[in-house]
Parts: sequence; C-alpha cells; structure tokens
Amino acid sequence: DFVACTNREYFPNQELVDYCRKVAEETGGSITLTEDVAEGCKDADVIYTDGWVSMGEPDEVWEKRIHDLLPYQVNAKAFSYAKDSAIFMHCLPSFHDFETTMAQSQKELGYDIREVTDDVFKSRHSKVFDEAENRMHTIKAVIVATIG
Repeated sequence: DFVACTNREYFPNQELVDYCRKVAEETGGSITLTEDVAEGCKDADVIYTDGWVSMGEPDEVWEKRIHDLLPYQVNAKAFSYAKDSAIFMHCLPSFHDFETTMAQSQKELGYDIREVTDDVFKSRHSKVFDEAENRMHTIKAVIVATIG
C-alpha cells in the first residue's frame, strides 16, 4: 500500500499512477494520492520525504516550492498520525534544523525550508543514517556489477 501526500501539482503523472494501480490491483496493494496530511500519514508504517529543492536549481524555485510544500513538512503533528512503530526515512542531505548557512539565510528571509523538523529527524523513529549506509553499499554493488 502506497500513499503519496503532497500538493496536487506534485502528484506523479497519471499514466504512471494508472500503471501502478493496475499492479496494485493484481497484487492486493493500493495506491492513494492525497493532499490531506492526516489522511496521508494515518496508520503509516513508514513516512518518507526528500528535499524540496535539488542542488543546482535556480533561486526562483525556492519560494514557490517552500510555499507549496511547507504544509507537508514532516513534523511531530504529521508523525502523530502514523503508527507508534512507524519509521522516518530521508535520502539525505536534509534540511532539519537551521544550523547550515543555507537554512539560516532562508530563515532570515522568512522561509522555513525544513522538509522535516529536528524532533522527527533525531527521534527514535528516524532511520535516515541506516538508509544512507545501505545506499552506499548498494551503489558499491552496482559499480562492481557493471565493471565485472
């Protein structure tokens, strides 16, 4: 069962959603797209987010993305809808506090660019560093497989 919870503008394209729903129907799963955080996080086993703006994107993108995605910030309230056993994942790097120069400069402009708050990022639920370690080993395995 997969739930994407975000602003409608950022939903996956319909062709992909249709394909995934067909596969889910065949396998007993489900695909849900919602703009409602409570619905999107309700009884979740895993809550996953990514950075709102990728490296190298122009400055003009920041304001729109922050405006569009701040309601979907993974914070204590959003996480409270998930199961108590739920885990939090992020592919890193993340904005989870205001300790970086970039986060601090955006805060001074009045923007909260944190896709996840520090209380969730550093919680018992967080598996971000386990995920990063696993990604490292996966990348090494792909390299070995392609040069071997």
